[in-house]
Amino acid sequence: MNTQHTSVEELVKGYQFNNSEYQCLFCGETYHTDEIYPNGGKFLTAEGMMKGHISSAHQSPFHAILQLGKKITGLSDVQLEMMQYFYEQVSDQEIVKKSSVNSLSTVRQHRFKLREKERQAKIFLALMQLINEPNTYFVHKGAKQVDERYGIDQNEREKVVKTYFKNGLEGSIDTIPSKEKKKIIILQHILKRFEPGTTYSEKEVNTILKTVHPDFVSLRRHLIEYGFMDRNDDGSAYWVK
Repeated sequence: MNTQHTSVEELVKGYQFNNSEYQCLFCGETYHTDEIYPNGGKFLTAEGMMKGHISSAHQSPFHAILQLGKKITGLSDVQLEMMQYFYEQVSDQEIVKKSSVNSLSTVRQHRFKLREKERQAKIFLALMQLINEPNTYFVHKGAKQVDERYGIDQNEREKVVKTYFKNGLEGSIDTIPSKEKKKIIILQHILKRFEPGTTYSEKEVNTILKTVHPDFVSLRRHLIEYGFMDRNDDGSAYWVK
């Protein structure tokens, strides 16, 4: 089983959808969406057949994952045993009777350690996601309101920039985007024309923005409103936040 390109949600379901096919993660069984499958006097969709397959062939995604063993799961034999009992909601007293663990305190300690491992796994997944997609969750320090508008991945950013800067990334744009997400991408790109730590007069800011679009006043206002730049009270000095 190759989990490199498998999400946690797909592991929980036990299958993934690719190229019009539902494929079992544990044995490779597939069902195509173009077909309707007879099953026990009924007709099921491809996904319905896959759910039935997981249940009949593997009991459940949980049991199938346990069968992968400690090398893949990263869990010890005792932890795998404890997880089986916890999944089946066996009481701590019954676990002591049935398992290799011989005291209630040890069972509770395993329960605590597994919850701690869950918390650590969330942190690890977040770190790996940020390593693999460093620009997906970039929000500049001056952002005045952080919301879904800042949820921009690198592919989307590059596509928008290339669409608007038709004559090259250092050139001008024909229109200022009306949609806020695209506007934020364009403003982030424009900001590269200013040096952090440098103070600019309003005239200098206007000169730079005129190379982007004739409506430099709107661009200047947007840079301030979205928190990319700041200025003093009388508007005589501007700088990158």
